[in-house]
Amino acid sequence: MHILFRVICTLSSMVMESGDWLVGGDLQVLDKISWNDGLDEYRLTPTELKQRFKEMNADAVFAFQLRNPVHNGHALLMQDTHKRLVERGYRRPVLLLHPLGGWTKDDDVPLEWRMKQHAAVLDEGVLKHENTIVAIFPSPMMYAGPTEVQWHCRARMVAGANFYIVGRDPAGMPHPATGKDLYEPTHGAKVLTMAPGLITLEIVPFKVAAYNKEKKAMDFYDPMNHQDFDFISGTRMRKMAREGQNPPEGFMAPKAWKVLVEYYQSLEKAA
Repeated sequence: MHILFRVICTLSSMVMESGDWLVGGDLQVLDKISWNDGLDEYRLTPTELKQRFKEMNADAVFAFQLRNPVHNGHALLMQDTHKRLVERGYRRPVLLLHPLGGWTKDDDVPLEWRMKQHAAVLDEGVLKHENTIVAIFPSPMMYAGPTEVQWHCRARMVAGANFYIVGRDPAGMPHPATGKDLYEPTHGAKVLTMAPGLITLEIVPFKVAAYNKEKKAMDFYDPMNHQDFDFISGTRMRKMAREGQNPPEGFMAPKAWKVLVEYYQSLEKAA
């Protein structure tokens, strides 16, 4: 009690010493920050996103965050979530495709190229323009695992999402010495189910997707038919793109893959 009294006294003193005026509420003295990089139209504020959802008559908004190019495994998760929401009675579920726009690791694909790739995915019809909003989430990637994923999730809730797709090992990274993942693959999802304050948002757990060699398409992994699946890692994907190779049919939309190849070829030319 004594410590609490001292804290209150200190705060009161700070307020009284701050002068005759205190400013609160909505401030209108600053202009919205512009990056002038050709992508500012995608940097929508939470208020702007909510208005867009309203204009689209969305009765459910499900958010998907990523810092990588969209392959058909990602798309499968988003398509499946849309399908399940419709089955639950929602008439107009809208996808918020919300790629990170802040700092990421040096070996990640830069934002400019990721946005081109996402646009190609939509143009190919893998995701539908009529029920998708692509916007840039300005946060940097801190690779802080389950701690960071709470920020990612809560920020989307504030922006109007009421469903959040959490992926495998969200915001995770390998140990610098052993190369093993620092966190369990499901750790982030478990933390979100226990995190306080997510009262208007439902967590959509991830399903493992891999390339089905028999179907020639990305598919949800079935351990009973393990031999049919090929887990194409990010390292392998980047190697194929750098070398100008085509991935297996059905792994990524062709136009979207072409964007990725162009990016890695641009690195070779600059070297």
